[in-house]
Amino acid sequence: MTTNTILLIVLSIVIAGGLSFFQYYFKAKNKSKLNLFLALLRFASIFGILLLLINPVITTSTLEIVKTPLPIVVDNSSSIVALKANNKAQELYTALVSNTDLQDKFDVQSYRFDADFEPSEKFDFKGHQTNLDAIAKDLRSINKNAVFPTVIITDGNQTNGNKYVYSFDANNKVFPLVVGDTAKVMDLKITQLNVNKYAFYKNKFPVEVFFQYSGDKNTIADFSISQGNTILSKQNISFSATKKTAVATVLLPANRIGSQVFKATLSSKEKEVNTYNNTKKFAVEVIDQKTNIAIITAINHPDIAAFKRAIESNSQRKVTVINPKEINSLRDFTILMLYQPTAAFKKVFDENKLAGINTFIITGTHTDFAFLNQQQSNFDFKMSSQKEDYLASFNSQFNLFATDNIGFENFPPLENTYGKVTVNGLVSVLLSSKIRNIETNAPLLTFSENQGKRSAYLLGENSWKWRLQSHVDSDSFDKYDLFIDKVIQFLASNNSKKSLVVNHETFYNSGESIEITAQYFNKNYEFDDKARLTIALENTKTKQTKNYDLLKSNNAYKVNLDGLAAGNYNFRVTELNSKTSYSSHFEILDFDIEKQFVNPDVDKLQQLAANTKGQAYFSDQVNQLIKSLLADESYKSIQKNNATRSPLIDWYWMLVLIVIFLSTEWFVRKYNGLL
Repeated sequence: MTTNTILLIVLSIVIAGGLSFFQYYFKAKNKSKLNLFLALLRFASIFGILLLLINPVITTSTLEIVKTPLPIVVDNSSSIVALKANNKAQELYTALVSNTDLQDKFDVQSYRFDADFEPSEKFDFKGHQTNLDAIAKDLRSINKNAVFPTVIITDGNQTNGNKYVYSFDANNKVFPLVVGDTAKVMDLKITQLNVNKYAFYKNKFPVEVFFQYSGDKNTIADFSISQGNTILSKQNISFSATKKTAVATVLLPANRIGSQVFKATLSSKEKEVNTYNNTKKFAVEVIDQKTNIAIITAINHPDIAAFKRAIESNSQRKVTVINPKEINSLRDFTILMLYQPTAAFKKVFDENKLAGINTFIITGTHTDFAFLNQQQSNFDFKMSSQKEDYLASFNSQFNLFATDNIGFENFPPLENTYGKVTVNGLVSVLLSSKIRNIETNAPLLTFSENQGKRSAYLLGENSWKWRLQSHVDSDSFDKYDLFIDKVIQFLASNNSKKSLVVNHETFYNSGESIEITAQYFNKNYEFDDKARLTIALENTKTKQTKNYDLLKSNNAYKVNLDGLAAGNYNFRVTELNSKTSYSSHFEILDFDIEKQFVNPDVDKLQQLAANTKGQAYFSDQVNQLIKSLLADESYKSIQKNNATRSPLIDWYWMLVLIVIFLSTEWFVRKYNGLL
């Protein structure tokens, strides 16, 4: 409280006292106790009103003891049950959270994790994935600017996320509490199986299989791949005390069109504790055609290689880079990518007028725009000789096909000749251009469809930088490559527009996220955000049917079907207002990644502890862990002084008291005939 406020309060006391004295003593004929009582009421009323006008700020201080956080995180995945350690994990958790000494020293926090990380004091050990990396990220955001230890009750077998060994803050000690039998047993395991999702009819496709052996004896295992009751491939794989891993590559024939399911099996005469990890199912979609794309260019540019790699990331695509003067026939190609066309492309444009092949035109600083104006009618280019950088702006209302914003606004600018671009035809703009964050209202990436022929235009070069930036942002080229694949998929099809478009995979692995997305368009082919979409799902074996509503997101409707049992499913997506529907099917392969382990991963957990200056403990060492935490002097409670500032005008009871004083004074005077 300031000096001025104190002086004003003293002045208020003087004023309130003076007015009360003048009213009930100075003017009074007799000075009775009643006058004194009324004077006190008047004094309290006036003083209260003056206090509210002064409105002093009252500061109150409270002391708070801030304890060091102690997150106790329990692995809730089904691998704990597979290792028969679920009861032990629950016992260890109870021993830690019920310890009164730990409660006195730490702020004990309870969490669980599987695919996700969440606060919980109950555990069912039914998670289908294990993501230890999520613990590090979420605890870092929950306990910001704090130094704290973390106890993780886990087997250390991660199935999802980044490598957790280096994810945790080196300043915060981690104490893994290892559960599961650490005794080494003989085990043969298929650790990884690599195969493309798609294969081409009448061709052979490769399957790469990685094996791991745990044991000390020399052994020979039988490896086979079968489809139904037919064995397609069989070979022997040898292991020894010094040879713990092996790799096999098999070529399988694609003799039937559609989704084909195969089973890889590794077996031996030796007895194993876990045979679930000896088999792995996989599926391949066999198709009978391949999209051939020609990138026609007269110059060398990094964009060419970036486009080729992005397109060929989908094995259904094949790219041929060719000079416009060397091309013989366009009919070998499904799509023509014309990179910075000039007069040298005249033969290509003339032949394509008869062939009617869909085109993807990319312009840049080497483009002859006068020539391009003569060859197409969608745009009129009036360009100067000056170069300019154009940033991208994503159009969320784009509806020709479903695509996400992969961070276009953060991508490096494309370079093109500066000028005016006039749209003549009916085009759909996916990306518009900006110059130094100023909207130009000009297109950057557009699509058009005219009499069954589709075209795309990218007005700028150096899109190879976009692919690199996408990798920097997400540690993968996948997002950018998928975006380019959707562009190619649009150009590869001349099908008429559908009002209901549904996207889904033909097969999923158990435990994977199963998400089906759909878009519904009105008669003007505009995305209808008022549509009512439902999906009816039927298990073909049990005939059990379930119905779900699809929920609207940005520019699509989505439904998540996680938790379905392995098997074949038919489904129908229906728009309830128009009764438009789409029917298809998918298969969930019986594969539980959490059952692949026979031992906890002690080495990684010990490495994690060492990296954070903590220590790994086994399930029979919980008392040693508790003693270590209690003895660590680096974790001390902090006494914190919390000061609360409250203006007097916020104290509503002050106004109530003033009203009571004034009312009492009025009633007393009325009762005694002084009014």
